[in-house]
Order: sequence, then C-alpha cells, then structure tokens
Amino acid sequence: MKVLVCGAKGFIGGNISRALEKAGHEVIAGVSPRHAGSVPNSVVVDYAKDTTPQAWLPRLDNIDVVINAVGVLRTSHARPIEAVHQHTPIALWNACTQANIKKVIQISALGAETGNTQYASTKRAADHHLIALADSGKISYTTLRPSIVFGKGGDSSALFMSLAKLPFLILPKPVLRAKVQPVSVLNLAEAVVALLGPSLVQQGIISCTGAEPVLMSDFIASLRQQCGNRPASILPLPDSLSTLSARMGDLVPGVPWCTETMTMLATNNEDSCADFQALIGHTPVHYSELVANAWNTQGA
Repeated sequence: MKVLVCGAKGFIGGNISRALEKAGHEVIAGVSPRHAGSVPNSVVVDYAKDTTPQAWLPRLDNIDVVINAVGVLRTSHARPIEAVHQHTPIALWNACTQANIKKVIQISALGAETGNTQYASTKRAADHHLIALADSGKISYTTLRPSIVFGKGGDSSALFMSLAKLPFLILPKPVLRAKVQPVSVLNLAEAVVALLGPSLVQQGIISCTGAEPVLMSDFIASLRQQCGNRPASILPLPDSLSTLSARMGDLVPGVPWCTETMTMLATNNEDSCADFQALIGHTPVHYSELVANAWNTQGA
C-alpha cells in the first residue's frame, strides 16, 4: 500500500516507516518544514499550521493509509500542543473522509483517556473525533495507545538509560512508585505493519504495552542491571523539592522536566497486553530484555 506516515523523522514514526518499507509498502514521509528536502519521497506537513482539511487534501492523492505519529511532550510557541495533538489531526481525519482513505492509524498514548494533563486531554480530543467519524461510517481506524515507548533514538529512553548509569537514583517519590509497562518501539512498529495486513479491517483502541508492569524504580534498576552495573542507591526527592524543580522547568521552554512531565511520570501507566499480543502474534518484549531487544537493536 501507499502509506503517508506523519512524523516520519521522529523516533516512533521513523521505526514505523522502516518496518513498513521492509514489509513492502511504499512510504510517503510526512516531515516538518525543518526537514524539507532532506528526505526522499517526502511531503512537508506543518502540524502547527495545517489545521484545515483543505490544507491536507492535496497530500492525500493516491494514498491508501494515513498514520499519525506526531507528538510533543509540552507546548511551545513553535509547536503549540493544541494544534499538534488536536486541531491538526482532526483536520487530517476530516480530510481523510473526503479522500476515501482506506485506513487511519493514530498513535496516541495509554493515559490519554483518563489523564488530566494537557498532553492527555489534547490526545483524547483527537481520539474521540476519530471514533465519532468511525461510528458514523465515514472512516476505518485503529488507535494504538502505547505505554512508555522504549528504543534507540527515543528521548525518554535516553533519559532512562542515563539515569540507569548513575550510582544514585534521585526522583520524586510518586514517580518512583508509579507502575509503567514499557513497550519496545520495534513491537509497536510490528503492530502497525500487522494492521496493514489481514488485520486491516480491525477497528478500535488497542493498548500497546510490554509483557509485564513494573515500578518505575524497579524499571530503572533493571536497565542498570541489563547494562552490567551494580545496584544503585535510591534517594526519594522530597515533595517540596520535586514541586520546585518542576516549576523551575515550567519557566524554561524546551526543557523536558516540568510539572506536566512529573504528573505524567507519577501516574500509573499499565494495561493488559492481550490485544496487543494477539495483533503482533507473539509476546511483547519484557522490560528486563529491552536493552538487548530495543536499545541495542537497529531498525525494525
């Protein structure tokens, strides 16, 4: 099939694109203006500005499937989160109904349905609009909601690997105690490829998680062990210092640590992997094997 992958230069979108090409599909790389001209077989998509269906229709000629893998951790002037997560995807979905796209695949997030962060609420709004279009018979879709996506090239993965190298682990207590279920980016890419095969007709929301949930503190300890390091000392950061550090991050654009990030990391992020496992046809990578099977593995 001919597939438009929005966010093809990103961590998740890049892995999805490589997996689709390996499976024999033709990928049209949707890239941001700063990557214009640097990627073969690409089209420029500006998620900060392309907020109308008319902006998208010319890019959908002869496209069979559209995949949205665009996301930002926090809002900025250049990439406002309401546009990137909500208004532009909604415009894209509406354009897809006019262009008779066979399938839309939305990469959302596991906490989108219940989260109270700006990240979650904007993802949720786009997800719900897509569901409404499907319920009215205007589009076929699948929404993938991954937990923490782990692999080489991911900013959060790099952060976790850096933390795993430290002899002392200092994080807010709620973050250390939160349960997560990290998923290999390669498994996530497998799921997208599967949705373009016999599972093309499958609709709905699928939680994409690793084989087993784990406390954040134990996850980082496991990464440390996988790298051959001795156990680190865990020093919970007092609540007052946690709040202060996050608020300081709020004042510095582009810094990943902020109140929004702390809230997300302190929230349990787990679910059954049964539907995900059925889609990819095997057990997802366990968190205790992510370094060998996601971080040290190139390509998809």
